Amino acid sequence: MPRTARKKSTSGIYHIILRGINRQTIFSDEEDNDEFIGILSECKKLSGFDLYGYCLMGNHVHLLIKEKSETIEQIMKRIGTRYVIRYNRKYRRCGHLFQDRFKSEAVEDDSYFLTVLRYIHQNPQKVGLCKEPDQYPWNSYQDYISKKGITDVDFALDLIGENRFVKFMNEQSSDEVLEYDEERTRLTDVQLCEKIGISTRQLSRVTGIPINTIWKM
Repeated sequence: MPRTARKKSTSGIYHIILRGINRQTIFSDEEDNDEFIGILSECKKLSGFDLYGYCLMGNHVHLLIKEKSETIEQIMKRIGTRYVIRYNRKYRRCGHLFQDRFKSEAVEDDSYFLTVLRYIHQNPQKVGLCKEPDQYPWNSYQDYISKKGITDVDFALDLIGENRFVKFMNEQSSDEVLEYDEERTRLTDVQLCEKIGISTRQLSRVTGIPINTIWKM
């Protein structure tokens, strides 16, 4: 059966989900997170896209991207191929890392753009990885606050204003956007390790819970 054609965005902006095959972990430690963020930076220069948001979640990643000189398919192929090569080399494995093709939705207006960006920044909070968006180290929220990093922050800040941005990103919400399969289920600490695919060391660091306590739960 032929694949359903990907819906093209007239704005060029897409919310992307890239996930591990069979829900496999794709970020096993902090070095993997740093590696992927570095690849995003490399590919921005090569592909010429704008990056408005990202969040790395153990066995999947959210991206908010605007295509320019290359299509979203070309962009994601470049990002995915580079990361798989380096991941497989590090862990002495071969074969696929990502499940099928990436999931995407078109982001066609400013209101929905801000909704998706908030969802991306609140994603770790909604599954219990942190209490506030600024407590999670592997998303673009800090780039917006510091105005440093790989994220193109001006577009969103111009839309909503710098003072309003922090309040909006921290408002309780039930935003409905493109989701990873299990993101609406709040998990226990042990389930986070099993389902999201993060290590107990990472979980301990972002939650402040001692590793020994996590193993007893």
